[in-house]
Amino acid sequence: MNPKFSVLIIEDETHILNFMRKILTSHDYKVLSANTGKAGLEIISSQCPDIILLDLGLPDIDGVDIIKKVREWSSCPIIVISARTSEREKVLALDLGADDYITKIFNPLELIARVKSQLRRYTQLGSAAPAASEHIYTTGGLTVNDDKKEVLVDGEAVRM
Repeated sequence: MNPKFSVLIIEDETHILNFMRKILTSHDYKVLSANTGKAGLEIISSQCPDIILLDLGLPDIDGVDIIKKVREWSSCPIIVISARTSEREKVLALDLGADDYITKIFNPLELIARVKSQLRRYTQLGSAAPAASEHIYTTGGLTVNDDKKEVLVDGEAVRM
């Protein structure tokens, strides 16, 4: 069976990245990963993941800055997964555009439930549903999402 959705994990701690990858792949998600903010931004712009799991404490770019940059051009769901526990940090991330916030250490079932919840909000019957600002053009089996820079043929992403 082909993975239903692509999930980008931006996490610099290898053991946490591998843990999340294992959980997500066992639930039929395609997992992309980056261990720096710069690499994460490159993947976001080139591969348009369906959802982003973002650590705030990255070695090169603070996760808060990544949220700001992504929100300039994308409405892709972002779930922050961070060791930062202060209410101020959580509120800041959510105010800047994160869709959810999970504090490390987390339960694997909670992670899957939150990913599913966010994808439900952004999908309709298994295919991406437009957010209010998205420009989507559809004809026959071809769908072009100008905001996400994504092309689908019969629901399958076309690599450009």
